[in-house]
Amino acid sequence: MSVKARTEAVNRDWADWRGSLVNGTYPLREILHASEQSAIFRTEARSHNTPDAAIKIVRPGAVLADLQLRQWKTAAALSHPHLMRILDSGHCQLGDQPFLFVVMEYAEQTLAQVLPGRALTPEEAREMLLPALEVLDFLHRRNLVHGQLKPANFLVVGDQLKLASDTVRAVGAPRPGSCGASLYDPPEAKDGRFTTAGDIWGLGVTTVEALTQALPWPDRQSQTAALPATIPAAFAPTLLRCLSHDPASRPTAAELASQLKGSAAAPIVSAPVIRELPRRAAPAPQSPQPPSSVPAIAVTALLTLVVVILLSLRVFHGHAGPDTGRTEQSVPPPVAPALPATQSPALPQPAPRFAAPSSQKAHTGPAPARAAARPTAADPAPGVTHSQLPAVAHSALRTIHGHLKVGVLVIVDRSGSVIDALLEEPGPSPYFARLARDAARQWQFAAADGQDTRQWLLRFEFTRDGVTGHAIPRP
Repeated sequence: MSVKARTEAVNRDWADWRGSLVNGTYPLREILHASEQSAIFRTEARSHNTPDAAIKIVRPGAVLADLQLRQWKTAAALSHPHLMRILDSGHCQLGDQPFLFVVMEYAEQTLAQVLPGRALTPEEAREMLLPALEVLDFLHRRNLVHGQLKPANFLVVGDQLKLASDTVRAVGAPRPGSCGASLYDPPEAKDGRFTTAGDIWGLGVTTVEALTQALPWPDRQSQTAALPATIPAAFAPTLLRCLSHDPASRPTAAELASQLKGSAAAPIVSAPVIRELPRRAAPAPQSPQPPSSVPAIAVTALLTLVVVILLSLRVFHGHAGPDTGRTEQSVPPPVAPALPATQSPALPQPAPRFAAPSSQKAHTGPAPARAAARPTAADPAPGVTHSQLPAVAHSALRTIHGHLKVGVLVIVDRSGSVIDALLEEPGPSPYFARLARDAARQWQFAAADGQDTRQWLLRFEFTRDGVTGHAIPRP
């Protein structure tokens, strides 16, 4: 049986439960992901002020049920802005079959959905790494591990990157049977037991794949895994340490985060690692700087610090996150590029956004006039009395390559109000599609005495410069 046929068979098996209620509370809507052991459905968690949530249903025969539930309870008690929240978990029954379930935040996008279309740029990879490292340091300080770092577990919720939390467990604890072994596991985890160094290996493999769309491969003649030839040179020394076959040789999450922030207190590049790199020329010796250059360095460092503080203040005054019952900062803290210790860090970068690639060519002529990053009006059209464009963070717009289009069909009542909005042309990104549909609900049209309902097609176009939109009446 082909992979496609097997996937379709698995989805059909789980599709029988769509429309069911888990414990009379969580409706099972569309399937987001499915395997033979588990499936993730879209649901709602009204009791948690979360109309959009995800629920994972697990066959209890595939796991140590009591162990899995204890691990989910532990993860639910954790609170970190870049760790997915677990809202509920327990036993349930669908038909006459017992299952386990865990309810989590809903993510609009994962890194695994992006990589088949394109690799991340070095800047995007750096922006991805700092939130992930902050979560790992948070877990490792509590003697916990993530245990399954891979692209599918790097998720985007609103404007924030988060790591999945349903795999979190104590250091050395066995892996539940529903989480099978994968190419992202470290060499020492043959029995499914992870240490904190195992998370660093998984992060290294995921970063290599994010940058090259290829996985590193074992190298028996070296103490590290072999990197693809297309890996950016600035990342190679750090990734080689992350992919060391000796867990004790891998850096800690705190070390990597310090390096990424541009701190010289925990340099990542060391002499042994540089010697392991084949055919690399030794760096040219640096001539000592004259004493007169010291004040200039101090001034530069001071100016950089001021810029970082100002940017941080702007970040912490961002908008509230999605309706999850709490306010979160909409953008992760500024990220300084990960550079070798002999280079100076660049200025911080905005928040990550995994924008899916556009199928259309980028506009190369003079840029037309476009809305600002947070527009509030669209092109007027006869019959439209109020228009609203999606409010998109600038950090999301800047990752678009070319033009990204979304079409929303709105149903308008006799008074001119929108009573429903349907995605007719969702485009490649669920994130932008959701923003377009939310904006479409705010449109207002002229009243019509002769019709109970009418249809309009709203077309939104997202580019790096901003957003435009217009309305087309449907006969």
